[in-house]
Amino acid sequence: MNKKKIIVIVVLLVLALILFFLFSGKKKMPQRVLDIEPVEMGCISSSVTATGKVEPVTEVEVGTQVSGKIDKIHVDYNSKVKKGQLLAELDRSTLSTSLESAKTDYNNALNEYGYYKKVYDRNVALHEKSLISDAEFEEVEFQYMKASNSLRKAKYEVDRAKTNLGYATITSPINGVVISVEVEEGQTVAASMTTPTLFVIAENLVDMQVVANIDEADIGQVAEGQKVEFTVDAYPNDKFNGVVRQVRLEPTTTSNVVTYEVIVDAKNPDLKLKPGLTANIAVMTLYKDSIVTIPSKALKFQMEDGLLPPNMKAVALSPEEMSGSTVWVVKDKGLAEQRSVKTGVTNGSRIEILSGLEAGEKVIVSSMETAGMDPKAMPAGAPDKKNSPFMPQRPGGKRK
Repeated sequence: MNKKKIIVIVVLLVLALILFFLFSGKKKMPQRVLDIEPVEMGCISSSVTATGKVEPVTEVEVGTQVSGKIDKIHVDYNSKVKKGQLLAELDRSTLSTSLESAKTDYNNALNEYGYYKKVYDRNVALHEKSLISDAEFEEVEFQYMKASNSLRKAKYEVDRAKTNLGYATITSPINGVVISVEVEEGQTVAASMTTPTLFVIAENLVDMQVVANIDEADIGQVAEGQKVEFTVDAYPNDKFNGVVRQVRLEPTTTSNVVTYEVIVDAKNPDLKLKPGLTANIAVMTLYKDSIVTIPSKALKFQMEDGLLPPNMKAVALSPEEMSGSTVWVVKDKGLAEQRSVKTGVTNGSRIEILSGLEAGEKVIVSSMETAGMDPKAMPAGAPDKKNSPFMPQRPGGKRK
């Protein structure tokens, strides 16, 4: 035989072997695989997330109602103060001068009033005896009333000067902690149009609040009394708890985004929460524990011909027996039966079952076709979650 014939024979033999292995192997048929999950006891929860700012519940800005130079400051940052405690003093020289001037004006008005009162008393008797004219009496009466009003005004000026002098002493209006000092000794403050802030005092740092901005899309789910969990960057491993105290109705629009302020009360026994910290909050809008739950997709599963493996049988409810939602329950010996259930709350992925199912039963979530599997490799019945071929295999694990 020549060389070309030998090559042709070898090629033909290789092709024959390939065709033999292709057509003599076991034919792998498409198979139906059920996604089955157990009915479980658990909790259903959902939350709304947002960011906020940690603030004291009561925060008072202490200012001054009079202008002047800061003469002495008696407190510093973080100083604990009591109601009525001296915080600072203004220079009293100008205010004392104003008081002395007001007292002098008052004494002059008092002397003037005394003089016109005597004149008035004499002319009353003369007028009654018709010894002076009505015009003369009216002039005396006018001067007397004018002196009386001037005396009253002078007294008001003395009282105001005394009050202003009292304002030179700045005291704490509440018990608390000084968290901000806005002035220095020797600085001049002007109380012309607005009251300048000298100190900021937090009443109680054990009781704090978080002022959070909730988006308009989520605000409808938030209500007073709901539980809140939040974290702060200063303590990333700690979780703090709170309660929604108030949902404020005033909207805030920033870059066409509408938000609403939500006030969250939070305890701070360890004083870890400091004013001004940024809080990442989660408002628990839904929370139910120790309830029967199933995947929400189980309620959408519709039984059709060919959806079950060949070794399973489906038993459907009659139209008269159906009420509300239904699920398909996998029973022993390859049986799937349809059952009516009463549902409760849901968070989208799982739903509460009020009646119709018990923990430990199994429900069909979906049915999928898997091509190219050997029928002998398929489980005898519907696989449960542990043996589902759709679950990822453990690396290095033994494949069946």
